Amino acid sequence: MDRGLIVAAQLSSLFPSVQATSIPIQTTRHTTALPPVPDASGPPAEHASYSSVLHTPYTGTILLRVLQGGLILELVSLSTGISPVRFVFPALVLPSPAVFLWETELHIVAVTDIGSLYRLVLPLDGGVDLWLHQTANTWTREYHINNFSGTINGLVHVQGTHCVVISQPSGSILRLETEFLGSNGSEDEWTETVFQHASFLSSLTSFLPALTSTPSNGSEIISIATHQWPTDVGHVWTISRDRNLRFWKAKIGCVATKTLPLLPGRESTPAPGGAPPHILLDAEHQTLLRVFSTPTNENHIYVLAFIPTPSSPASGGSFQLLGTVSDQFYEIGTIECSKHSAHCHLQDFMVIADVLYTLWDRQGQSMVEKTVLNTADFDENNFHALPWQTSSYASEPELTPAYLEELLISPGSLTDKFLEAIMRPGMFSALTLRTAIEQYSDTCASLPGPPPPQLTTMYASVAENIAAVVGCTVNLNRDPHTGALQHATYWSALKRDWEGFIARCRELERSARWPLVLGAKGRGDIIVVERERVGSLVAEDLPIRLRRNLEVDRPVEPPHDIFGILWGLQSKLGAQFMLSLESRLLDIIHQENAFSFADIIQDQVVRVRFEEILDEGAKSWMAGRLQTISDIDASTRTALDVIGGFDSDVKREEDEVELLLPPPHSDWSRALTATYITATVNARYDLCLSLLTLLFFFAEQLDDWDPALLAEVFAVFRGIAILRFLTRQPAGDPSGSKSAGEDVAADDVISRLRNMQVSRSLRGSHFAPTYSLVHRLIVQPADTVGLPGSAHRYLDSTGLLQSISPANATKYEVIFCERLRALGYYETAREIISCLPRTAGVTYVHARLWLNVGRADDAAYLMEKVAGAFGPENALATEDSEALSFVLPASDPFDTAFFFYLHASKLFKMASLVQHEVSFTQLALSVAPLDADTSSLWNTVIKGYTDLSLYDDAHSSLIATPYEKQKRECVGQLVYRMCEDNAVEKLVSFNFPGFDDEVEEALAFKARNVDPRIQPSYSRILYSWHTFRGDHRNAALVMYQRARKLQDLIASDLSLSATLAGQQKEAYMVAINSLSLVDQRNAWFLLPVVVADHSREQPYKRRRLSRHIPESKFTPGTHDSEIVNLSEIQYELALLSARLEIIQREPALSSFGDLPPESIVLRLAQSNRFSLAMATASSLSVDMTNVFAHLTTQCLRLSRNPNAVIQEDNSDWLLTDKVSSWPGTAADRGWRYLRQSLERHDGPDTDYKYTKITLETILGLQRTSPPPPWLIHSLEEHHHEYLIRVNLRYENFDQCISHTLSMIQKADACLSRDPAKHAASTWLPYTLIDQLLVAAAALDSPPAGLSQLRTEIANRVKRMQKHSNFTK
Repeated sequence: MDRGLIVAAQLSSLFPSVQATSIPIQTTRHTTALPPVPDASGPPAEHASYSSVLHTPYTGTILLRVLQGGLILELVSLSTGISPVRFVFPALVLPSPAVFLWETELHIVAVTDIGSLYRLVLPLDGGVDLWLHQTANTWTREYHINNFSGTINGLVHVQGTHCVVISQPSGSILRLETEFLGSNGSEDEWTETVFQHASFLSSLTSFLPALTSTPSNGSEIISIATHQWPTDVGHVWTISRDRNLRFWKAKIGCVATKTLPLLPGRESTPAPGGAPPHILLDAEHQTLLRVFSTPTNENHIYVLAFIPTPSSPASGGSFQLLGTVSDQFYEIGTIECSKHSAHCHLQDFMVIADVLYTLWDRQGQSMVEKTVLNTADFDENNFHALPWQTSSYASEPELTPAYLEELLISPGSLTDKFLEAIMRPGMFSALTLRTAIEQYSDTCASLPGPPPPQLTTMYASVAENIAAVVGCTVNLNRDPHTGALQHATYWSALKRDWEGFIARCRELERSARWPLVLGAKGRGDIIVVERERVGSLVAEDLPIRLRRNLEVDRPVEPPHDIFGILWGLQSKLGAQFMLSLESRLLDIIHQENAFSFADIIQDQVVRVRFEEILDEGAKSWMAGRLQTISDIDASTRTALDVIGGFDSDVKREEDEVELLLPPPHSDWSRALTATYITATVNARYDLCLSLLTLLFFFAEQLDDWDPALLAEVFAVFRGIAILRFLTRQPAGDPSGSKSAGEDVAADDVISRLRNMQVSRSLRGSHFAPTYSLVHRLIVQPADTVGLPGSAHRYLDSTGLLQSISPANATKYEVIFCERLRALGYYETAREIISCLPRTAGVTYVHARLWLNVGRADDAAYLMEKVAGAFGPENALATEDSEALSFVLPASDPFDTAFFFYLHASKLFKMASLVQHEVSFTQLALSVAPLDADTSSLWNTVIKGYTDLSLYDDAHSSLIATPYEKQKRECVGQLVYRMCEDNAVEKLVSFNFPGFDDEVEEALAFKARNVDPRIQPSYSRILYSWHTFRGDHRNAALVMYQRARKLQDLIASDLSLSATLAGQQKEAYMVAINSLSLVDQRNAWFLLPVVVADHSREQPYKRRRLSRHIPESKFTPGTHDSEIVNLSEIQYELALLSARLEIIQREPALSSFGDLPPESIVLRLAQSNRFSLAMATASSLSVDMTNVFAHLTTQCLRLSRNPNAVIQEDNSDWLLTDKVSSWPGTAADRGWRYLRQSLERHDGPDTDYKYTKITLETILGLQRTSPPPPWLIHSLEEHHHEYLIRVNLRYENFDQCISHTLSMIQKADACLSRDPAKHAASTWLPYTLIDQLLVAAAALDSPPAGLSQLRTEIANRVKRMQKHSNFTK
């Protein structure tokens, strides 16, 4: 039999606890105590304390695990991808529970320490779903065991679905049986029977032990066995601490007893006095018995008992093979264990067919041994077993302090190196890392002082947590004497901290790898179950076998003698030199070599001083050993075949069925394949490294070697080095929940570790499955071929070992890199690409990689280089061309560079890299065929330059495109983008020959329909466009429309007045300025009107424009128009300015909408803003009577009480610079301001009504003082009669008489100057004079001058009569 190999997968990495479905189990007991607190010094709670394996064609392989110290039973399907299911018990489950398939249900039978027997029934669906949809239908039955009181400490053995055996302290057993299995609505009916080993029938056996005293606990049962279920054999076999093997029948009890010898082949030697020795087996429950039948005689039952010899240096114990006939034992033979089992502990053993398998705990690691039992010799008294075949794990580096020192030899960060080492797939499980960092963090938090901030920070993964927390308590201090930074002390402390953390991980992982039990999958597939791993026993391939033999200094087969010689050479060179040599060789494969490999090796021999490392004795020894090889060339080629070759697949019988019905997806089987790949790759790498030392030894003779052979050696080394690099890379969840290439930040360890997905969150929370990169890349299910066939098939499919020269990159290597890139493993793909030559295919994949990681410039540079590989004149080799075609999209043709440029442009477009998209589109245009339709390409260029804000280039491309349709479609996009980017100055400076109208239409459409509050302001931009081209009339129209739209917004929401009125005023002013530049005869424009507008009837009302006016409405002849001239705009501006002034002083008025012009003027006057009020009234043609009345009132107040008026706001009239410079008092300046205002605004056009109202106001408020003389003089000049009337109204008869006399005298003077014929032209208001005379005469005291007035009137009458007669 060939030696086997154990490969295992970590369960916590495949089946995180958070993914398990938990089902709580209730108890009918009322006084159940709480479970004990787990021992902190014991193994982690997620490490199994007991396991068993169930394999059936219906269910596949199911693993039963006892977790949390016995509180949880977990079922894990190793054959499918469904999540585990967990049963949480109210008390501790005793070893050993069992799971059975009963029809289409899983029955779990377990006994708890409080005396409850549970049956859990889990229905199953056919196929791969199993319990996926049936966990809610689980039902439970609990039976209270009567023959126990208190806590049960005995050993439980479940014989089947109907029988349970429990050991008792006295050596007796309790047998529980049931004939009826309860259904979902009924209970199990169990019967309890207690059997004592000292029964009557047992005394009749031929193997009755001597009746002497034995220790009180010697009869304690430590192992129970029954025939493998399903069976109709109900017998039970037990072994006690005193090595008594007992045979129990179902209805009778103990019928036979045999004492097993301490040493094989000997009976127990009596002690002095005749008593047997009291040497007891360990009290712990062990697997020491197995009962089986042979395929040739299934009715005969054999018992295999193991007697350990832990202190023996020869072996770990021996097996006693016994048969049972007529209720008696008889010996068949003894099977000695191998020398490899010395000082090992037997964990489990089983017999399958005629092969005995044993599982040993060898210093915390699993070791499986097997031997063939000659079943044909069982009954011929000549039984003997064949030699043992030992199987163990492939050698892997342990992170010992010495190994960590070796890691630090090469340059690099200590944290990076140690973190990379612990994160290697298979080194530590996800559970180990999480538990270790939790314990480490708790330890750091318990230190005195405030905790470091790293301990309170949340991390996205366990890897990030480890990188940040480990070493966080180490600080860089200064020397207290010199003040220098103590770097050496810091690095030493940091290294010790990391070494301590790694030691903690190693201790946890050692516990996780503790072997538990063996299982079988089919007839020959052995499963090895550990606390936290599940492995399988598989065959070794040639490289693994060679490396194992070389490590233990075992001779190798003659065709491979060269490896033995080279392995010896490596040992003489030393580990440190080999590490240095390995580093240099890895550097060589990363470089493009311009010299022959013979020259390169000879140069390296000088650099590493190879000749100085080997002394003369070592050289002579090496030369002598090599002389035993007749043909070095042939041996080298054979060695290359071993390193790079793969065994042909061995087709099993089961494969024919599996090809018809593919097996279900199993992450566990894929993980085993990935583990095997790691083992064989490591073995091949070490063999290849040893082969390269041969080249260094023969450096001076390499010039005579075949250059192709040297190239092939380096090609194989490159391939195996890449594979070794792959096996060390972790990967994320293959379901794609998170892209493996997300957030790639080169050269940053924390960012790169984000892609590992070791954990989704921090301590105490769940974490996602973690896989190795090789696991992720395996596509073919491992179960279809088995190991090592599936591993070899995968390695062969990568094509990394098929190259024959480092100067070439095969299509398989290129495809492999492309697959890594497509899956998102960018850093890994980049590292592999750095080892390959820069062929067209590799360069293309490299460019795609740079594109994925955001290095667009590098990607564009490489894409341009790849473009030279297309076209009829390319110089590509056939292999390079084929490799390139495999990684290019198959859906697109790539006959010329034109199509490749289009493809590159699409790639950059998908990555939203507009600049390079435009660049490659232009390159495509430069090589486009004459008959190709390039309109879409021009559109891409114009749009791209527009998006990049390269407006000069966009404008040039727009002008250069030969497609008029594209020009008209793109001009609007260019205009709008330039407006949005505030490039208005550049826009208005551009010339658009032939399509200026399109630019104006685009801007006009936005100006009409876009909210004027939104930036950019298209109305202002369109105004600038028209102004730059001298079209001031349209510029004024645009700004006037803007003002109207703003007014519409204010009217719809008066709260906007405060923010929009200023913009509206600005728009009016700009419109006025533009229209003022037009010839006054043409200072008008047409305004489209959609609905009836009655604004002309009430000038102060605002006209509302329609919003979103259709373009068709602006076609000549389809809409009404209104002529707006300059004066109308000025009127609206004045009205708006006045309104703003009022609202500024009285914000509450903003909520009252439009105010009439009269109200605005009046409010301005009431607020003492007389200058503004008069200017506004003049602009709006509003009567200023109230203004002057209020101004006169203020002047009178100044005259009476100047202090009260000064305290008011008079900044608009009394406190201006001009008025303040006038001499006199404030009252004098006020009257002067009133006089000048009347001179400016009153006159014949107004019939001096403002002067009149001034006088009336004075007379109405101040009769005692005379009006200002200048006011009287003004009225005497123009409205003498009014003076008389107003004084008469106020009964100021003295003034009336005085003004009448003055008027008569003035008339007489005119009469004397004019000819007599014009005498009639002088007119006096005689009726008014008569009224005055009558009123004055009626007074008690006639006023002075009344008689004179009468005299003057009489004289006037006479004179007029005289002139009248003269004219006749």
